[in-house]
Amino acid sequence: MAQHEDTYCQRCNAQFECKVGSISLCQCSAVAINKEEQEYISLKYSDCLCAQCLRQLKLENQNVKHQQSLRKILGVYYRKSNGSN
Repeated sequence: MAQHEDTYCQRCNAQFECKVGSISLCQCSAVAINKEEQEYISLKYSDCLCAQCLRQLKLENQNVKHQQSLRKILGVYYRKSNGSN
């Protein structure tokens, strides 16, 4: 028998049904996350997250990577073009 439980998203506190007993049917399986994204998320959260938060964190990770790439490309000019001192 598959285990399902009502739980709350650790990030936004939204209630959802976690289907840990049949993970392929769980709401989180709708969000494709690669290993790097999984590591990024696990640094911040240790428990289940809703699909919406997973999508947002995936995008946040992509933005962080983009900013890091810009820093490498622009070097010292990154700060000035980014509005920082």
